[in-house]
Amino acid sequence: MTDRPEASEIWMGPLPALTEGGLAAPRIGIAGISIESSTFSPHVSGDEAFTIRTGEELIGYYPFLDAGRELREAATWVPLYHGRSLPGGAVDPETYRRMKQAILTAIRAEGPFDGFFFDIHGAMSVIGMQDAEGDLAAAVREALGPDTLISTSMDLHGNVSEVLRDEVDLLTCYRMAPHEDWLNTKERAVWNLLARLRGPHGADPALRRPYKAWVPVPVLLPGEKTSTRLEPARSIYAELPGIEAMEGVVDASVWIGYAWADEPRCQAYVVVMGDDEQLIAREAERVARMFWDAREGFVFVAPTASLDGALEKALAPDAARPYVISDSGDNPTAGGAGDVTWTLGELLARPELTDGSRTTLVASIFDAPAVQAAREAGVGATVTLTAGARVDAGPRGPVQITGRVHSLTDGDPDAGMQAVIAVGGLHAIITERRKPFHHLDDFRMLGLDPESADIVVVKIGYLEPELYDLAADWTLALTPGGVDQDLLRLGHHHLLPGVFPFDTDGRPTLTAHVSRREETHAC
Repeated sequence: MTDRPEASEIWMGPLPALTEGGLAAPRIGIAGISIESSTFSPHVSGDEAFTIRTGEELIGYYPFLDAGRELREAATWVPLYHGRSLPGGAVDPETYRRMKQAILTAIRAEGPFDGFFFDIHGAMSVIGMQDAEGDLAAAVREALGPDTLISTSMDLHGNVSEVLRDEVDLLTCYRMAPHEDWLNTKERAVWNLLARLRGPHGADPALRRPYKAWVPVPVLLPGEKTSTRLEPARSIYAELPGIEAMEGVVDASVWIGYAWADEPRCQAYVVVMGDDEQLIAREAERVARMFWDAREGFVFVAPTASLDGALEKALAPDAARPYVISDSGDNPTAGGAGDVTWTLGELLARPELTDGSRTTLVASIFDAPAVQAAREAGVGATVTLTAGARVDAGPRGPVQITGRVHSLTDGDPDAGMQAVIAVGGLHAIITERRKPFHHLDDFRMLGLDPESADIVVVKIGYLEPELYDLAADWTLALTPGGVDQDLLRLGHHHLLPGVFPFDTDGRPTLTAHVSRREETHAC
């Protein structure tokens, strides 16, 4: 299927030896807020959206910091506060304010720190703000003081604004999409932090900071066009390990940017860090030119079609099975609300899907009252439910389902109670709360067998690894929703001038901005 490296093959190696002047046991705090937020979705991410971790629960979130591991023993760790949410709509301002204040209060109570692991996503939008991570980074820097070394881990679909760039000292992001290396990236951020603190300038706050060569690339594409499984993203990201291995380089990263927020910071970025200013500028500009020159070569990760076109392929007599269809416009892992009913309504209107001649699994819509009605009726009962469109009405509004309660399953930490309503061979999954379906066990726990199904419809963009392996064939359906793959019909108004494909006449200079805190110049 692919010769991409397994995540287990790219963990960081041993730390460099402690050198004279380096810090043997630096004190390092951990905090952050992580969410990907679509400003085109009516969903609002409030307190209920976030899982809050503090203390031992937070440090336990990172397996590379388990007791006895080298990174754990190399520092005194102070886990403060971290809020993490599934992707969704923009964050409620009061929810953001409370989380931000909790982080700042903890920093002031537990500091000072030699280093700080700032674990964020990079695409958090907060209602009424244009650069939420920049705002958080500036506040964290003020609370920490000027000398603490801040290392930041990000999703490659995040954005590196000038404010964020200037307030933190070390930046890195994922190199794989799908994000099989998400934990590797967090480990790399911590490894880089410790390596700088242990180095010969570890005790000198000015010298332990590497230079950052930052190049914004005015291209904004959906993640489904930039999978590292395919060219040209594959070759662009393949450049990074070689750059990182050069003498005088600390890290090299490429951010795709986040397509479903309408903010000036939304675009691609290249950042190369190190102590050789000329080298990092040269390499950052070279990769940025690769990205810009390839802008028209990015293609969707799978064949695309309308939903009708996808169904025509899936229903063909010679179609390979199971046939997977991505319902991409309402993908909750990109920020979609998760309760747009358009696709389910279209499927229910197709007699060949409801006559029992084939098995179709449809994941999913969240609607707590609909789940409760199924629960009251009980397994085996025939029910008529109105479901979905409570958050995002989409083009259809609520959908009516008449069918048999196939199963009721409680206890899922994300979904809560889940109901499956069978309409002939079509099995509609309704959840109490928003949930992405990425794993085969997500279906199996509901009494469904995805491997023996004819068609599996999932609210997702590119397929996560288990679904990718499941699919005998698949189509990315270009469906409506808050993360519509057709960016031009969403209505961006606040992007910077010249961003492709909104502006096809741009000719950027792609010149590196080289800086470290308290020192800035063009190279």
